[in-house]
Amino acid sequence: MDTPTSKELAIAAALALDKLKGQNISILTLEDLTVLTDFFVVATGSSRIQTRAMADSVDEALGELGERIKRKEGYAEGRWILLDYNTVIVHIFQEDDRSYYNLERLWADAPALPFDEVFPTQPQTQKTQ
Repeated sequence: MDTPTSKELAIAAALALDKLKGQNISILTLEDLTVLTDFFVVATGSSRIQTRAMADSVDEALGELGERIKRKEGYAEGRWILLDYNTVIVHIFQEDDRSYYNLERLWADAPALPFDEVFPTQPQTQKTQ
């Protein structure tokens, strides 16, 4: 099995989030802005149960691609779950926390992947911003 690129991992994470009805899914490209990571994947869930299930879905999907999580934070509370895979960091928020922290504003210089590149076979809905 070929090692997936960080972009492929980010897209796989977004698809795993979508599978569990994650909302406002976006992928921010940070490759040229920081050495911290290549991509942020950001999504919103409606409850602690959903955000935790979304985190589990991402971990399973990326695990199937051979990627192991390096760090997980916020899982118990489920309000802002951070999953760190080095080149991809997944942020799963409940709505109020996402509005408050507003990562898209903090990283406004980071271009988002186009909708059709992430979800090529789906009609555009409220999945991305």
